Amino acid sequence: MEDDLTRFITRRTALLSAAATASLALTLPGRVLAATTHDIQMLNKHPEDRKLRQVFFPRISVIEAGDSVRFLATDKGHNAQSADDMIPEGAEPFRGRINEEIEVTFDTPGFYGFQCQPHYAVGMVGLIVVRGEGMMDNLEAAKAARHRGKARAVWGDIWAEVDGMDLSA
Repeated sequence: MEDDLTRFITRRTALLSAAATASLALTLPGRVLAATTHDIQMLNKHPEDRKLRQVFFPRISVIEAGDSVRFLATDKGHNAQSADDMIPEGAEPFRGRINEEIEVTFDTPGFYGFQCQPHYAVGMVGLIVVRGEGMMDNLEAAKAARHRGKARAVWGDIWAEVDGMDLSA
């Protein structure tokens, strides 16, 4: 009788445990279970349009909250850093050193402008869109950020491209 009870409790516990684990896996967003790392290259010349110089490739990345971006020092003389007034409230700014790779994890949904400090004025800028609840909260503030030099025109192109994108998950 005791063996039957032990077997019942053990089997019952195992079944309940398996059901709870399966239920938890179904309720958690898939991104929590498998965050992704995305690469952005820092380049002297665009790989597809050799007329474009001092660029990030790609210049727009759409990722999920919890994902990371690795800025690759593919060519020398560049860095990646967050752009002033172009990150969501509560998000941490980032700044890489020249000629060094930097990896940044993005937990707060929203729009993150970034730039190469030495080549900002010639338009070496880009955008990371982090999907998730509250994603649109800083869009207007990011669009309203002021820029100088060629960066102003490049940001105009980036925002026009973003306006034509479907950013829903």
